[in-house]
Amino acid sequence: MFLVVTMLFSITIPRTVYAVGEGNLDGGGGGMGQGTAQNQWSAGNEGVRVTVIRASDRAVITKPIDITNKRPDNIQYSFGKMCKVTYSNGAAVTPDTNVYEYHNPSQSLPRIISTKSLGAASIEAIKSYFTDEQVIRSIASLTGMDFDVLTNGDYKLLLEPIAYVIFQGMNVAMTATEAAVYDEVTGGGVRAVLPTVAFQNLPLSMFLEMADMGYPAWSGPKSGVRSNQEVKSSLGLGIVRFNEQTTPPAIDEFDYEYRVNTEVITSVTVSGGQADPDHPVSVTFHIDGRTIRVNQVYYPSGDSQIAWIRWTTPSTPQTMTITVSASGRGHVSNSVITANIVNLDTNPPPDPNADDRNDGFSRPSIPSGEHITNASWGVWRPWWYSYWVWHSGDEDDDGYWCDHGWWEYDFDRYQASLSGRMNISPDEKSPTAEGNTIKSGYGIQETVTSQVITNQSSAVTEAQNAVTYFPEFKYQKYWRVLERFGGGYSNQFKFKENPYSTYGRRTHFTPIWYPDGSYTPYTWLLDCWTPAGMLSMNLADSVRIHGNLWEDWHIAPQNPK
Repeated sequence: MFLVVTMLFSITIPRTVYAVGEGNLDGGGGGMGQGTAQNQWSAGNEGVRVTVIRASDRAVITKPIDITNKRPDNIQYSFGKMCKVTYSNGAAVTPDTNVYEYHNPSQSLPRIISTKSLGAASIEAIKSYFTDEQVIRSIASLTGMDFDVLTNGDYKLLLEPIAYVIFQGMNVAMTATEAAVYDEVTGGGVRAVLPTVAFQNLPLSMFLEMADMGYPAWSGPKSGVRSNQEVKSSLGLGIVRFNEQTTPPAIDEFDYEYRVNTEVITSVTVSGGQADPDHPVSVTFHIDGRTIRVNQVYYPSGDSQIAWIRWTTPSTPQTMTITVSASGRGHVSNSVITANIVNLDTNPPPDPNADDRNDGFSRPSIPSGEHITNASWGVWRPWWYSYWVWHSGDEDDDGYWCDHGWWEYDFDRYQASLSGRMNISPDEKSPTAEGNTIKSGYGIQETVTSQVITNQSSAVTEAQNAVTYFPEFKYQKYWRVLERFGGGYSNQFKFKENPYSTYGRRTHFTPIWYPDGSYTPYTWLLDCWTPAGMLSMNLADSVRIHGNLWEDWHIAPQNPK
């Protein structure tokens, strides 16, 4: 617990308040380089963007707010009020010249960005600040959320550090993600003049200790200039979550979790020096007794490149160790990768019985797995810039032209998106079903459709698995792995044939005791793999329960002869 006597964004009589959230963030940084009058940053010119995110599907619930100890009224443009989740979903970065909106807290923010001149920021102080009850109450007020709703466990706070910089002679506000995305738009313009603040101190001021909301824990260096892809995927964010846990959740000991018999993508980030056709870098993966080599990995000095392989997992559950190495000047972000290969199809529901009962049943909340439907990545493509120089000769030599050119780079961008639908309907063998209404005890059928769109098919798999969970089991304990039909990027998934069905139907039987009202199975559509990670979706659909199958039975005496 933390004892404080002040409130954020207001002044009142001091009283004892407590921490109400759990902060998932860590930080690093490094020394600051010296800027110029046209491109510079002064230590302390910083703030934090706060966004309320729904935990179940990563939906942005409120307009982000920027809080800062400074008065940045001279900001000539920012990029509007968008958060990292919005950019992760494919939003473009656009300069916004409207008046920059910010809030000054009455209780000053702790230092956010570490520098040599002001010293290291305290991640514990930042955690304490953003998990304090009165801070959360004030954030709730500013975002228009009820405090009790905000902290009921359904929502999280996304934190993003902000730097107020001078870029190309103009005062600009930017988060780490905005700096990386805008650097790509400007062809490396931000990195060329603000490499240290925008790509080291700002993004490394916050990152996750544990993977959350589709973003990984950062296990890379805590200093040094980072690549755009590293910033976009893993840096410049913290998360505050609200729940009733008394101990933090266990950290996943595996780098990847894959399903058996599944085509997957495994990737690493390569950096170090400059990789070009004169100084080529290749990456070698050693996996399951095989050696897979990725050649022609190129990137400019100070940047990096993703290298990946596409392979199929074994047919049996196991833990696999993948070793990775780079040749030449390059080094990889992760030289040892641990993959957990699991079998999903282990807990199908048991045979329902006619005398089953569950008198204390209450409808559970629909769960939510990882929900990421868009991914983006890129590949550096080098090209030679010719610069011819005349070398004069002596009296016996007329001289010659020599190409003193150099390698330039274009960044080819790729993306992938996953969409899907789920439809639940009464089984055709339900004799008294009307439209979408059935009596409990009868079966339902399910169809899930998936569609993947990408502009680099060699680097993206189809959606390969769908798993359905049921309300009668509290969406736990038992589930059905659906059977996949079709091929390519458009697939259908349906129940497998039920061994307890008299007619061998692809059906799931609702329990006889299920109460009248909505009956809502939940499906996690997953295993669409890209170099930037896995795409997956949460899906749900319902039928209506009214009555039970015993009402369709009629028992009468046999007619006398």
